[in-house]
Amino acid sequence: MQASELFRESQKDLFFILGPCVLESRELGQRVAGSLAEVREKEGLSIVFKASFDKANRSSPASFRGPGLEQGLRDLESIRRSSGLPVLTDIHHPEQAGPVAEVADAIQIPAFLSRQTDLVQAAACTGLVVNVKKGQFLAPWDMAQVVRKAAEAGNEKLWLTERGSSFGYNNLVVDFRSFAFMGQTGMPTVFDATHSVQLPGGQGESSGGQRWFVPVLARAAVAAGCHGVFMEVHPEPEKALCDGPNSLPLDRVNPLLRQLASVYRAVREEAE
Repeated sequence: MQASELFRESQKDLFFILGPCVLESRELGQRVAGSLAEVREKEGLSIVFKASFDKANRSSPASFRGPGLEQGLRDLESIRRSSGLPVLTDIHHPEQAGPVAEVADAIQIPAFLSRQTDLVQAAACTGLVVNVKKGQFLAPWDMAQVVRKAAEAGNEKLWLTERGSSFGYNNLVVDFRSFAFMGQTGMPTVFDATHSVQLPGGQGESSGGQRWFVPVLARAAVAAGCHGVFMEVHPEPEKALCDGPNSLPLDRVNPLLRQLASVYRAVREEAE
């Protein structure tokens, strides 16, 4: 899908960024993407598949990170082709932007790296849609400077994602005013419903999470005015190699997406 078309769609209607935290295997990615493609067809929703080829910010050096750039891009290309879904993946180094742009439809900047100017501008220079997750340490109005950095690199196709702010140790809190503040940039805003219920480092060598709050916060975010919802989903979260405690079971995705679409329509109709 052309970047301009993907960005226009995200401005018109509620969209979803869904997939496993990391590419555990090509087979798992294809299974998840295939299921999401069926949901897209059945419900008429806009869905982008996401998965990371490398999770460079895991709690422990022993944690599973993914297949790496080369194998990961081969897997993502296969998943994109078989499912027909647009694909998003994140980068951690500026030099990864070019190779990723040959496969992906959108590039993501992790929250911890959202102030890295070279990284943001390398992603922007690809011309793809760039999803920037707001750092846990940033105020929502600080994201205006991220938009400015991307614009200086010639790209004004950004999604700005709220994923919670640090609230003491091993905890996050979501300020729903964030969507109004970030929306002042003119860019679509996204709510990361699964990382917002994460308990960073809460299990010592890994992060914990409270996935039962995902539907609650997602409904609130859509009602508060976000344009998209990001969720990590997995067929068996208890067996996931990354972020299982805050991932949503794949079989619960369809009913939640239908509910969120209803909330979105109700809010927009009332506003009009």
